[in-house]
Amino acid sequence: MGRPIHFELQSSDCAKAQKFYGDLFGWKFQQFGSHEYWLAMTGEGPGIDGGLMPSNGLKNWVCTIEVDNLDAHLEKVAAAGGVIVVPKMPIPGVGWLAYGNDPDGNIFGMMQADQSAA
Repeated sequence: MGRPIHFELQSSDCAKAQKFYGDLFGWKFQQFGSHEYWLAMTGEGPGIDGGLMPSNGLKNWVCTIEVDNLDAHLEKVAAAGGVIVVPKMPIPGVGWLAYGNDPDGNIFGMMQADQSAA
């Protein structure tokens, strides 16, 4: 069964968003490599951590679901009434990621862990 493992938040002003969520919830942010992407550490215990990135015109939250076989799940998306909107891509040292839309147009991510992804 797939479970949410990561969220992504998009912002038109990432520095302002970091301050807002840091002040409001105590979240900590760390830039991921040289990318315009910051890991969001939300605390200890139950819950998930996420990421913050510049907005691509959207301003929303995206949950990523862990899957054991991304290729198989990509095939299931259309059969379940959804659409792949961002094809499979590597996240080096982390795994394989793709994004889909459900039948209502809600975006979601799917991640297959694979430290050898490149």
